Order: sequence, then C-alpha cells, then structure tokens
Amino acid sequence: MENKNNVTEFILLGLFKSQEVKIICFVIFLFCYFAIFFGNIIIFITIVGSHLIQQPMYYFLCHLSYMDLAYTSTVVPRLLRDLIAKQKYISYNCCMTQLFTAHFLSGVEMFILVSMAFDRYVAICKPLHYMLIVNRQRCNMMLLMAWIVAFSHAFSQMFMVNRLPFCGPNQVDHYVCDVKALLKLVCTDTRIPNILVIANTGMVVLATFLALVASYIVILYNLRNHSSEARRKALSTCASHVMVVVLFFVPCIATYVPPPSASQNDKEFSMFYTVFAPMLNPLIYTLRNTEMKNAMKKVWTMKKNDIQIKRILICFSKKN
Repeated sequence: MENKNNVTEFILLGLFKSQEVKIICFVIFLFCYFAIFFGNIIIFITIVGSHLIQQPMYYFLCHLSYMDLAYTSTVVPRLLRDLIAKQKYISYNCCMTQLFTAHFLSGVEMFILVSMAFDRYVAICKPLHYMLIVNRQRCNMMLLMAWIVAFSHAFSQMFMVNRLPFCGPNQVDHYVCDVKALLKLVCTDTRIPNILVIANTGMVVLATFLALVASYIVILYNLRNHSSEARRKALSTCASHVMVVVLFFVPCIATYVPPPSASQNDKEFSMFYTVFAPMLNPLIYTLRNTEMKNAMKKVWTMKKNDIQIKRILICFSKKN
C-alpha cells in the first residue's frame, strides 16, 4: 500500500473538555506522577543498595520499577502539558515515536510480570531446584527476551500505522498516540489493521493473562502441602503479584480485545495501566512485604548517616 499522508501533525483531544475539570485533573495527575517517580525510585535504590538484589524476585522487581518510571514518563508529562496548554498539537513523527515507545516499554513490563510469576511458581512448586532453575543467567535471559519480544511487537505496531494513509481529520480522541485511536483517522479500509491490532495486542495480552491466572491456580494448589507459616508467606507474596497483574492486564484486555465499534471507554481504561498501576505498585510491594520494609529502613538509615558524616567532615575541614 502506498503511503499518502496529508497530515503532518495531530491534535490530542485529551480526557476532558471543561477547563475547570482540566485544572483539577492537572493537580491530581501531577501528584500521581510525583508518587510514581519517588515511589519507584525508592524501590529501585532500596533493592540495588541492599542484599535483595541477589534474590531473583527482587531483581525482577527492580527492573519493573524502572519500567514503570520509564513507561509513565512517555505518557504522563505530555498529558500534564496538554491539560493546561491551549495548543495540543503533536507532530506526526513525535506521535509515531510515542506510539512505539509506549508499546515497547509496556511490553517489557508485561513480560517482566510473567518472569516474576515464573519465579514464584518455581519457588513454591519446585523449592529444592529453585536456585538451579532461577539463577542469575536465566533471569538475565528472560529479561533479554522481554526486551526483544516487546521491541518486535512495538515495531510491528508502528510500522503498520506508519504505512497507512492519513488524509483528512487529525483530531485523535485520546490523550496519547494510541494505535486504535489513530486507526479511526485512516482514510482507507481498516478492517485488516483492526484485526491485526486485536491479534497482535489484544489476544497476546489475553493469552498472557490467562497463563498467569493458571500459574497462580497451580501455585495455590501446591500450597496445600506446605506448612501454615510457609502458606501465609507465599500467599502474601502472591497476593501482591496478583493485584499488580490484575491492575495492569484487565484494563489492557478491556482496551485492545473488543473491536473498534465496541470500544467506547478506551481513554478511561488506559488510565489504569498508564497512571494508576505504576503509582500503586510501590505501595503494593512494600506495605505487604516485610523484607522490603526492613531493607528500606536499613538502606535509607545508612544513607542518612552517610550524609551526616559528610556534613561533619565538611564543617571540620572548614574550621581547619
């Protein structure tokens, strides 16, 4: 198909039309972004600066925190800017870049969650072989595969949209350059592209979610042979994972599985996996996790003591 584009820029319509509502939402989303930034930075530094980095579960959690921060930084700053700006234009090339980056980083995040579920499955169902199966080399291999698969997915999405002609309207009914919203502006038959989006995104997300649910069902079944203390600890850890998986996958399924004619609330659903899930992840993984709370106290107490020692040395050097 020859690409004939008369559109050089798009207008993101955003979430709301009322100026008063936009100002209120700007304050709310700014708070959410600060919570995402500081929450995930704290988790990242805590894990890297403590013994937890040696454990596969926290090694994956460290990468998940980094992905949460990177993913939201491709979406939320632009959302905040558009809430208070009069002009909401985004160039065609920037739109394609945002489309690729958002799908790439969210894809990596999705497969990190799969890796974390695999880690919990082996830890509970095959505890004697855990260190042999989930070693650092295999963890790095799973992360590498997550990046490769996510890159392939994001590139295919961007390549498909980039090959389609945009001839007329340029108003995107979304707060981000999302593939389904862009397909509504294409001036050709979009039945095949819509099917490809459902297959490449919707069905992949749905199949992955069902596989994760099946893995946690198997984990719960195997817990019957463990002691009550082991069951309590495993259930606490798995409950955190399940909450994160549900927050991320269910809105994705609601967004990308239904056909375009049945999709009316894509913008609202996407708020869950672009803003709310990354904001709640640090709370979910710290409030229910004793190891994380202990590591946070130790790491940040050490950093506070280091700062105090540096201040004392600076004062001492000045006196001399």
